Amino acid sequence: MPELERLDAGHAPAVLDFELANRAYFAASVSDRGDDFFDRFADRFNASLAEQEAGVCAFYVLVGEGGSVVGRFNLYNIEGRVAELGYRVAQHVSGRGVATAAVLELCRLAAARHGLGTLRAAASHQNAASRKVLANAGFVPAGPADPAHLGGKAGTWYQRDLVLEPRL
Repeated sequence: MPELERLDAGHAPAVLDFELANRAYFAASVSDRGDDFFDRFADRFNASLAEQEAGVCAFYVLVGEGGSVVGRFNLYNIEGRVAELGYRVAQHVSGRGVATAAVLELCRLAAARHGLGTLRAAASHQNAASRKVLANAGFVPAGPADPAHLGGKAGTWYQRDLVLEPRL
């Protein structure tokens, strides 16, 4: 079973491999990151680590066998007790409940580790898989999303209020 780990510098090669291997797959449902993302990957990766250190974002990777990255799960724009959720999983693990399980775990971590009370996520109307993951993880529609936020596609914001679960 893949493990959700907080992003660190050691994940860089596996994250790049993940992004390159799944680029065409991702581009079919979300906006392509573009060549500049890959050309400047090291700079962007280091900037993400700096944002995480500053507390404005929290980045996680889903690590499979042999240390390969099979998913990315991120908390963006952390402000107060609210953050935006973004995620993507490798094509070879999609449709198996992996994304839903990782989103549920990230919801737990968002409350317990980051003190968040609400997560928001935007999904395009065309991205049925993402909408299904959000619904299965307890997110509910919260209004229309600006197409500029979704690469020019119409979509919906989803929201989930978090509760800190007591430890047994």
